[in-house]
Amino acid sequence: MSRAVFPFTSIVGQERMKRALILNAVSPQIGGVLIRGERGTAKSTAARGLAALLPDIEVIGDCHFSCNPYRPNEWCDECRIRHADGQMGTLVRKTSFIDLPVSATEDRVVGTLDIELAIQKGEKHFEPGVLASANRGLLYVDEVNLLDDHVVDLLLDSAAMGVNVVEREGISFSHPAKFILVGTMNPEEGDIRPQLLDRFAFSVHISGLLDTEKRMQIMERRINFESDPAAFRSRWQEQEDALSNQIALAREKVNQVRYSRRDLASIAGLTASMKVDGHRADLVILRGAQAHAAFMGREDIADQDIVLAAELALPHRIKSRPFQEMAISAYELEDQLEQVQSEWGAGDVSEESEPLDEPLEGKKKA
Repeated sequence: MSRAVFPFTSIVGQERMKRALILNAVSPQIGGVLIRGERGTAKSTAARGLAALLPDIEVIGDCHFSCNPYRPNEWCDECRIRHADGQMGTLVRKTSFIDLPVSATEDRVVGTLDIELAIQKGEKHFEPGVLASANRGLLYVDEVNLLDDHVVDLLLDSAAMGVNVVEREGISFSHPAKFILVGTMNPEEGDIRPQLLDRFAFSVHISGLLDTEKRMQIMERRINFESDPAAFRSRWQEQEDALSNQIALAREKVNQVRYSRRDLASIAGLTASMKVDGHRADLVILRGAQAHAAFMGREDIADQDIVLAAELALPHRIKSRPFQEMAISAYELEDQLEQVQSEWGAGDVSEESEPLDEPLEGKKKA
């Protein structure tokens, strides 16, 4: 019997955390979210709740890696051989929720190749790992700060590249590894290395709510859920279905959301003015802004989308702020964005706009 999941839409407050999760659900290419906060702030509840309302996926029936039957360029090595003629059976599955234990080793995460079998019989046998199970699903890592740094690196590499490649003794195997990465941690139990922190696309710091009315709502909803999970879920089913459909529609449209040269200048000017190292944040903000626009049903990026994405992408990348003050308000970012845009001037940047229909790294614009 499957475990009852607390409805995502019934979580009280924590709007920034919920937005970060939803945007990654719309566009997993964003690169994951790290949720930092004390115990009892609904971190794992939100991750499980999000996975429960993600749309079902169609997969190749005999594939261990949930390959997408309509994207042969993303198939695993086995599917490329077995279904080279394009003939295959398909199945519809629920989106997976994979919980990675803190004790996970590299082999457990990426999978293993049987070198002895390959040498003796010339057969390539791959034992799938966690990344195989997580493909096209949600990979949840609780206490990510306690996980081995090398394993965290592997997770972030796969999340960024969308593929897992295992090589041993000149033999290699690859399979798709596109997943929504959600890491959570309690800062009281130790921090995460800055090099790894920067590689999480979004970072959210949350704490317990201080509003009395909201704390009462939390108690009431939790007690009602524990008393009768099925009845509680049924009361929230309409909101759950609406959000699930909104995410599904946004997924279909996100790569067609248009952005202009002015949008790129706004993002670049914003990150430069806040002295953000590297260029990862710029790409994350653009992808996040597209995801938010798609989620809101719009075809073009607006300044509001940039601000809301920057609110999630920048806090952990600004070195001048102490940990306790990592949050950046939307008002601060709006003021900063207006200043950047006024410095550019009204006619300095072309307003030509087009959708993102290829990887950002390959986009060329005049």
